[in-house]
Amino acid sequence: MAAPSLIERLGPALYELPTRFRGGMRVPVRVFATEKLLAEMDDKVFEQAANVATLPGIVEASFAMPDAHWGYGFPIGGVAAMDRETGVISPGGIGFDISCGMRLVRTDLTWPEVPDAAWGADPPARSAGSAGAAGSTASGRCRARGRRR
Repeated sequence: MAAPSLIERLGPALYELPTRFRGGMRVPVRVFATEKLLAEMDDKVFEQAANVATLPGIVEASFAMPDAHWGYGFPIGGVAAMDRETGVISPGGIGFDISCGMRLVRTDLTWPEVPDAAWGADPPARSAGSAGAAGSTASGRCRARGRRR
């Protein structure tokens, strides 16, 4: 296994795969890893992280953490932030076969109506105009994300 030839070192443990790696990439792939960990990553990690970089509404980069390895859609250890207006919600991005507990629930509740009890011991911060971890639509309706403990 070897990192793609286009990968560029940005820092001691930060690498970037530019958007020219694959057609349709909206953002680069950034990989947090030592040189040794980078060399040990499966080729599918880079392919999957590049696929994530093509998603509508992705912002800044498709990230791969040091433990990244081949997954179902996203690489395991992959992270992506999406624009709340133009982005996608992908609860199965990493996969669903190991029952990792991710759930997506659509509700007619507004953000202030979502009880803190639904979030367990650490509810997301509630501030005016912010939907915190749950995201929001332009109409102000919430897309709450269930959490299992």
